[in-house]
Amino acid sequence: MKTIKFLVLGSVTLLLATSIVSCVQKEPATPNKPIVQSETPEYFLLRPEVEKAYGYSHAVKIGNDIKISGAVSMDDKGNLTAPGSMDQQMKNCYADLEKILKHYGCTFDDVVVENVFTTNMAEFMTVSGFRNSVYKKQFPTGTWLEVKGLALPGQLIEIDMEVHLTK
Repeated sequence: MKTIKFLVLGSVTLLLATSIVSCVQKEPATPNKPIVQSETPEYFLLRPEVEKAYGYSHAVKIGNDIKISGAVSMDDKGNLTAPGSMDQQMKNCYADLEKILKHYGCTFDDVVVENVFTTNMAEFMTVSGFRNSVYKKQFPTGTWLEVKGLALPGQLIEIDMEVHLTK
């Protein structure tokens, strides 16, 4: 009888101990879990005075990602260039975007997103073939939108981008 009580008591104790141990949460081993590092943003101003006046930075790099604000056809004082010419305004946008990409050691081949905003989609479509000379390997993803207006009267096109650099 004492043996049976001892076995029952031992079994209950073992069951209780096992239950308590199994309730303790352990972090699973994840050898491939990425380590999140704090990254300091690196800002770039293409036209510091103009960008300060309007309150934006033309680009910011965080880690391997670069976000580039919309480029428009303007001079270093913020004045519209190539009024009335969609073709030339678009070329001016890409020229500015190329300067920003070069600052970060990139090319248009590194662009993964491109968004085009235009006040005249039909006219943009007639000159959009120029992009074939910009993107030589592949085209990025993106959106083309016709909008009522852009920042300055007479601006016909604005292009923003995102870049992802591979390690």
